[in-house]
Amino acid sequence: MLNQLNSFLETVDNLVWNIPLIALILIVGIFLTIRLKGLQITQLPRALKFMVKNEEGGHGDVTSFAALCTALSATIGTGNIVGVATAIVAGGPGALFWMWVAALLGMATKYAEGVLAIKYRVIKEDGHVIGGPFYYIQNGMGKNWKWLANIFAFFGVGVGLLGIGTFTQVNGITSAINNFFDPSNEWTITLFGRSYSWTVVISGILLTICVGLVIIGGIQRISSVSQIVVPFMAILYVLTVIILLVCNYQKIPEALSSIVSGAFGLRAVGGGALGAMMVAMQNGIARGIFSNEAGLGSAPIAAAAAQTKEPARQGLVSMTGTFIDTIIICTMTGLSIVITGAWDIGLEGVAVTTKAFQTGLPFSSSISSGILMICLVFFAFTTIIGWDYYSERCLEYLVKGNQKVVRGYRWLYIFAVFIGPFMTVSAVWTIADIFNGLMALPNLIAIIALNGVVVAETKLFLDKIRKK
Repeated sequence: MLNQLNSFLETVDNLVWNIPLIALILIVGIFLTIRLKGLQITQLPRALKFMVKNEEGGHGDVTSFAALCTALSATIGTGNIVGVATAIVAGGPGALFWMWVAALLGMATKYAEGVLAIKYRVIKEDGHVIGGPFYYIQNGMGKNWKWLANIFAFFGVGVGLLGIGTFTQVNGITSAINNFFDPSNEWTITLFGRSYSWTVVISGILLTICVGLVIIGGIQRISSVSQIVVPFMAILYVLTVIILLVCNYQKIPEALSSIVSGAFGLRAVGGGALGAMMVAMQNGIARGIFSNEAGLGSAPIAAAAAQTKEPARQGLVSMTGTFIDTIIICTMTGLSIVITGAWDIGLEGVAVTTKAFQTGLPFSSSISSGILMICLVFFAFTTIIGWDYYSERCLEYLVKGNQKVVRGYRWLYIFAVFIGPFMTVSAVWTIADIFNGLMALPNLIAIIALNGVVVAETKLFLDKIRKK
């Protein structure tokens, strides 16, 4: 039965994440890059400045930096550690190149999402702000398109509850803790007809409690936790990988060469270059989107809560999330894996990155894997709480603001976190991929339809800056 389920999920996943969707995501990114005249490159210094300098006088629930941290809390997760490893194992080192392409083009897409989020957000009667693709579809494209907004919101709830938000993150956390404390599974208990290590069960329970304590407090508590944890975890991870790269600096040129050549199948044998390239592209782009979420429409839900009155300004802040997530953090993970050769020795998931750290760092294996475990726990925990906020906002739109339903959903979300450790690895990643793709379609349609608004807001903002 389980094999049949996995087979069915893989079939659906291949249909969703096939060439048409990959091409659509790339085309939208290319189209926006041209329309915005390469803004993600030319305006990146200004965007990084705005990232740490909050705007005064804007209306919103949280500061721009807090909104970015909330968005980053949802994007910097297991995709940066486990997802990169999964992409490289399946698609070879070249998959990392296509993650870069997806990120560079995705920055333009993420910018457009941030602009539209502020432009079309709604302030409720009680003063709280709500926005995102469902509102820029409804208010930007018109009420005749509300059915498309509902589709996005439905898939948004699904991604949070069954995809990125719960199962994949919890599975990553408990697997990392289990690999560190009980790698031989000497201490086990039988649940649901299968044997699990006590470390999995205990860590799952503790994680569920911590998640519950945060998300019951809503956006203010989520953003407060994110502002503290996100910078800390990112700096810790980056410093650790810098040590690894410095200790193996002589291998970096060869690693970069294998990444570029692998991206275009140049090392494939027997005329299989195109096939190798497509495998690398599919895995790289799919995991890149999973990690930075550009085009999915998730980040604008957080961006809409920012205290700002300038849509384009928040768009610039939003796009830095993709830069930090993929160009910096995913690259570091990928280089670590390629340099150490951990991708090509028959390992899967978090075990690949763990092996890379154990091989490349000048510490003992237990210390290296311990550092990675701590990073993964923080990465995944913040993603869980960030995606609760996203999926709650999607549900709030679907149920027309019924807070009783939203509060009930929080408990369902907590339950999904609780059962996450007991889902199979292949199944949870496949489910996450499927919901990712389905969520992206309505959002991409809206961005294409409203690209003129994005361009107009951008011109207005940049003209205003030049006159100062």
